[in-house]
Amino acid sequence: MSTVFHKIVSGEIPCYKIYEDDDFLAFLDINPKCDGHTLLIPKTPAKWVWDVEKYTEYFEVARKIVRHYQKVTGNDLVVMKVVGVDVPYAHIHILPYDENYGRGRSTLTPEKAHQIMKKFSMIN
Repeated sequence: MSTVFHKIVSGEIPCYKIYEDDDFLAFLDINPKCDGHTLLIPKTPAKWVWDVEKYTEYFEVARKIVRHYQKVTGNDLVVMKVVGVDVPYAHIHILPYDENYGRGRSTLTPEKAHQIMKKFSMIN
């Protein structure tokens, strides 16, 4: 089954990339719960995070992103969630805590995405 994440990895659907290497891709959630709400996925499909072939490396990348977010926000609180019900493809939510956290979802506009990417992106 092809999911939206399969299409993002293949380049069929564009995304606002925050981090990318040979095995993993992190990008802004289009319905964020806070500024910087990021999804981290493996490029090799897996339905569940515990099925990710490079499981240890996957969580090392998550930690790298969290540490970066702590540095750019000046806030140690970065929430990480593994829920797995929205899309049947392994993904980790990384949410830098801010005053808007938990106040519902919004839609990410291109203008807002570019502002957030300037602050959070790990891609040079």
